[in-house]
Amino acid sequence: MEALQALLERVSVSRLVDPAPTDEQRRLMFEAALRAPDHGQLRPWRFLTVEGDARLALGDLLAEAAAVTGGEGREAAIEKARKGPLRAPLVVVAVASVTPRPKVPASEQVLTAGCAVHALLLAAYAQGVGAMWRTGELSFAPSVAAGLGLAANEQIIGFIYLGTPAQEVRPAPGASADAFVSTWTGRG
Repeated sequence: MEALQALLERVSVSRLVDPAPTDEQRRLMFEAALRAPDHGQLRPWRFLTVEGDARLALGDLLAEAAAVTGGEGREAAIEKARKGPLRAPLVVVAVASVTPRPKVPASEQVLTAGCAVHALLLAAYAQGVGAMWRTGELSFAPSVAAGLGLAANEQIIGFIYLGTPAQEVRPAPGASADAFVSTWTGRG
């Protein structure tokens, strides 16, 4: 697949089934992540792969965090959290690992980690692997970070669901960049 085709046509795929990406497909996805723009070459990210029964353990961890949030519909939220990791044969937890650097602010490092995830998603799409980047309030729960063994300088930036598309991948919706681009002509 041509690079521009992947950039212009990539879509999220929410219905994923076995098989998970092969070892070779994973290698290419993670190598693509290494090409993210990276001021200072810090590589301020890392990935945790979760598959098989580990998805059940991740579901339990998410359910425990959901139980703490309380509120109306709590039981349904707990069950949804528990089943979440089972939506794909492979879940990759994307983690931003921020290192204090005077010339590379923390916000830039988190953005760089997001770029690494985007590159991973593009590499998945280019190989015919279905992918969905998910977050939500449980992504930011301290108990989830602790349960995954994250350090104090780390944060989850997403759960990347990967697998085989359960149905034909929908085409990318038509869009025009015109609404997002304007010309700046200088101050006053």
